[in-house]
Amino acid sequence: MEFQYYLPVNLVFGRGKSNLIGEKAAQLGKRALLVTGGRSTKESGLLKKTEELLNQSGVSWVLFDKVTPNPLTTTIYEGAKLATEERCDLVVALGGGSSLDAAKGIAFQTLNGGDINDYIYGRKSSDKALPIVAVPTTCGTGSEGNGFAVMTNPDTLDKKSLRCGAIVPACSILDPLLMMTMPKTVLASVGFDALCHNMDAYLSAIAQPLTDQMALQGARLAAESLPRLYQNAQDLESWDQLCLASTLGGMVIHTAGVTALHGMEHPVSGLKNVVHGKGLAALAPYVYGASMKGEPDKFSHLSKILGGKDEHDFTDQLNKLQKEIQLIETLGDLGVKENDLDWLTENCLKVSAKSMENHPVVFSTQEIRNLYKHAL
Repeated sequence: MEFQYYLPVNLVFGRGKSNLIGEKAAQLGKRALLVTGGRSTKESGLLKKTEELLNQSGVSWVLFDKVTPNPLTTTIYEGAKLATEERCDLVVALGGGSSLDAAKGIAFQTLNGGDINDYIYGRKSSDKALPIVAVPTTCGTGSEGNGFAVMTNPDTLDKKSLRCGAIVPACSILDPLLMMTMPKTVLASVGFDALCHNMDAYLSAIAQPLTDQMALQGARLAAESLPRLYQNAQDLESWDQLCLASTLGGMVIHTAGVTALHGMEHPVSGLKNVVHGKGLAALAPYVYGASMKGEPDKFSHLSKILGGKDEHDFTDQLNKLQKEIQLIETLGDLGVKENDLDWLTENCLKVSAKSMENHPVVFSTQEIRNLYKHAL
């Protein structure tokens, strides 16, 4: 047995821990770029609370609230320009995965400049970024636990992640109480993403003993807590469990990566700007259903976590879970047309080659197209 595991992330986990935002930020810098979206953190009061906590801790700040779902590289450039002009020495991210990913991209771009796509595609490399305090308000992407920042290039519609150890957050504050304002539709999507991160990493060809253990635990926590929360959003223990499942999912994909499910979904949300979790749900039964022969024992373990007996009823159990949380849209429902399939297939092989290679079954080009077609 041989493996290497390294992930330097400082997790501060627990109900009410968002009260520490100012204290933790003050340990990292004196002027923060506060990165968030345009609505949810304002409506929940978290943005105002954060501004007050930063002020109390002697950290000045400037607000960048232009993050949108599936953040764009142009947004990264705009945020980095503001951070440079305002001489910010740290970034504080508030919101869902899009806000966290954008903040990580901005922290990187501020110190490196140039075309960020050079770093995304590995033509250049850097280990420099501003320190990041990540405060997630959704429990799905796990961005608080890894060095990935997913963004879309609006010129090419390529949705791909910047991967760099420097953008692992210096401090991630995980407060389950911040999640409780999510609408049920958002909860279903982000919770399913958390489940799929753990399953993808567990199935990956580059998984290893530590990621296997964390991924199985993350999958179990997500599968148990998500349906309960969908029925009762006041279940605090289940919020704790789903938040931990999300963070574990983010951590395991940092090392083991994702596989074909995420590899095939990224072109969908890049092209159609759909909610990532809905795209995953539309594809999952077909992608996983065509993959059993590659890792039957691992699919058997996952099936049991979902309430099944072995690998043969895995997709049945997955469909059952998706129905419980009303996450049953097809790709057609999400706006994908048959004349999009060739582009999706080509883009998948362009932006997700490694993910496709790490899947239990390495699909041919025609098989990828057929899976997209089945999911319509």
